[in-house]
Amino acid sequence: MNILALNWQDLTNPMAGGAEVHLEELLTRIVSKGHEVTLFCSGYDGCKPEETINGIKIIRRGNRYNFNWIAPRSLRRLVKDNNYDVMVEDINKIPFYTPLYLKIPTLVVVPHLFSTTVFREINALLGLYIYLFEKPLVPIYRGRKFNVISESTAGDIARRGIPESDISVIHCGIDSELYNFDPGVRKFEKPTILYLGRIKKYKSVQHLITAFADLLKELPDAELKIVGTGDYAGQLMALAGKLKIRHKIDFAGFVSQKEKVHYLRRSHVAVCPSSKEGWGLTNIEANACGTAVIAADAPGLRDSVANDRTGFLFQYANIGQLTEKLLTILRDNETRARLEKGGLEWVKNFSWDTAADKFLDVLEGVASRG
Repeated sequence: MNILALNWQDLTNPMAGGAEVHLEELLTRIVSKGHEVTLFCSGYDGCKPEETINGIKIIRRGNRYNFNWIAPRSLRRLVKDNNYDVMVEDINKIPFYTPLYLKIPTLVVVPHLFSTTVFREINALLGLYIYLFEKPLVPIYRGRKFNVISESTAGDIARRGIPESDISVIHCGIDSELYNFDPGVRKFEKPTILYLGRIKKYKSVQHLITAFADLLKELPDAELKIVGTGDYAGQLMALAGKLKIRHKIDFAGFVSQKEKVHYLRRSHVAVCPSSKEGWGLTNIEANACGTAVIAADAPGLRDSVANDRTGFLFQYANIGQLTEKLLTILRDNETRARLEKGGLEWVKNFSWDTAADKFLDVLEGVASRG
């Protein structure tokens, strides 16, 4: 097949996250099976307008602030000039509403929808803009097939009015060559908590820092490592200073893939306190590296954590519960070992190769419907 993929960003973008990992892991494997893939996305400072990476032809136009406005014209030209069999539209932020101006078989991929969660991230005016832009999704995309990465997201879009028969669920995979357990690697000398991911307000790392301040009263030698970049880092550093624990927190910033695995293997527990995710890929990555996880009992995250088997879930924003779960894992070696073992078993269920095969089956079905 000749496939057109549409996403806000590609993996080389400094703002790329789990949605980009998900889409390009699938597309790379589809290319390896002999299919052609073109990815159309926004650009960024210093990027090449066009290049081919892992067999995927990437076309970049505009930037993350104006991409949804310039995309329709460019997409119409691409579809007119190329004989695409099918399009993958990844709704990761604001929908592009391609049914209004394109006639092409389309599979709609939804990591997760923001809904009212967006107001936790940005100011009310911009939040209202994104919220209202999501509202017409069901009537405009009705009749198209949807693919999601968690049961939480499937339930979300079904409640909005998309028939369950039009929704398929394919879980994310794991790169087992990169994320794996090494019994020769020891945990950090001091009890260490890890947050790994983008630093955005809705990720709620502020809840983890507040819980960490309470935890230090019981476990004063504990340390917290925050790995990643984002526009909320300054506020988190200010909060740590206000709580007088700045010296106990390592804001590591951006790290290489090798360093990322190092942190995941050596930390005693990885925490994801976000209010909403499509899946929670870092939870699976941590488990694969032999580390227990704690996550908010929130959409997406509750699908990637097997509670009391691979880690613990806590009520979102409940600082007391989060502190309690942290203390349990850091103090009780038997419980931590049980969760680590459970995590290593859990990750055997997730494979990018299997996910790509299932995704290709769905995509071929969409293309054949015409």
